[in-house]
Formats: sequence, C-alpha cells, structure tokens
Amino acid sequence: MLNVPRSCLQSLKSLVKYAYCLFKIFFDEGKVDEEGTEKMDTFASVLLRISDGLKKDHLEAMKFLCSDDIGKKKLEKVDNGIQLFQYLREMQKIGMGNTQYLRTLLTNIKRPDLLEILDEFEKHGSGPQEDLPDAKEQDKLDIATQLIAENLGKDWRMYGRKLGIKDAKLDHIREKHPYNLQEQVIELIQEWRKMHGAKASAEDLIQALRKCNLNLTADLIRQKLS
Repeated sequence: MLNVPRSCLQSLKSLVKYAYCLFKIFFDEGKVDEEGTEKMDTFASVLLRISDGLKKDHLEAMKFLCSDDIGKKKLEKVDNGIQLFQYLREMQKIGMGNTQYLRTLLTNIKRPDLLEILDEFEKHGSGPQEDLPDAKEQDKLDIATQLIAENLGKDWRMYGRKLGIKDAKLDHIREKHPYNLQEQVIELIQEWRKMHGAKASAEDLIQALRKCNLNLTADLIRQKLS
C-alpha cells in the first residue's frame, strides 16, 4: 500500500472539489439542448474570469461580507472564488439575471476592473453569434431601443412586464440606475434581447408598446423604420 503524504491528499482533495465546482457552475443542471446534451451556462464564464482575478485578501473580504448568508462551516471550506460563487448560486443569490448581490460584493472590495467584466456581460451577453438576429434586424432593434428610451419615461416597468421581464429583474435594473430612466429602459430592452436571442425583433417591441396603449411611440418607431 502506498504511503501518500497528508499534504498531497489534501491538495488532491482540494483539486477534486475545485473541479466539481467548475462542472456544477458551467452547466445548467437538468437542462439539455435539442440533441440531448447538457447546456453550457454562459454566465459561468463570467464568474470564472472574476474568480481568476481575485487575490487572496479580496476573497477573504468577500467571504466576510457573505457570512450572514453562508454558514461559517461552509465558508471555512471555501478557498477560491468558484466555490464561493457556487454556494451563492445554490442559494439563488446570484444568477444570469440576478447580479446585484455580486455587484455589491465587488463594489465593497473596491475591484472596479472586475465590475467591468460584469458590466460587459450584462450589456452584450456572451452567447454565440448564431443566437443573434441578422445585421438588418439588429439595426432595427437599435433604432427602436433608442426611440423607446427617449419616449417611454415612467411607464417603463409596465412595458417591461409586457415584454415578459420578471419583477425581480425590474427591481435590479431600478437599483442599478436609480436616477436615470433612459438607462433603465435601455437595460430592460437589452435583457429582453438576451432572453430572445435570434428571435428578438423590432416588431415585438412595437407590439408590446401597443399593449401598453403607447401608440404614439409605436407609430414613431414604425415611421422611423419604414
């Protein structure tokens, strides 16, 4: 029987645990694509980039900030960002459309560079190009987005609900841009576009406006696109 040093066993155990967390965080558990294979979670790549950028003192600070939400025994086992993020995902503290908790953590540890990674993801997403509308439709969507942002105003939450955005996401958008209605609307539509991918169309945005009786804005977009 091999006499393996205790330190090697501990290192191997940590490696296995890290690999398990990577697997868990990169795949949507229970979700499969049309061919029956598991779907990769695109948000996971963002979490991995953030984890790779965390220094030890920053990780310890984040663990301290999470101490009220994650038990002490669990936190003692956390020695990298991926493990921490996996716990937070299991508790539904963070997710594809729920990044405010993570944003607050990164703000508190004073890491604006890691916040930029999160901002870039929320603005553009990280899906493949085949999940986007064609170039012509994207141009229409950009025009419609700008016009809606300029004209929607206080009705943006009602409009968001018509687009199928959940209240929790709407609250997150309001908290992120508390004093800027136009930015709230732009992020709302960006979130909708990420949800629908290649199926997103300017016509759907127009029809949602009409369902809110915002016909003047709908007509304005129709005129601009014609």
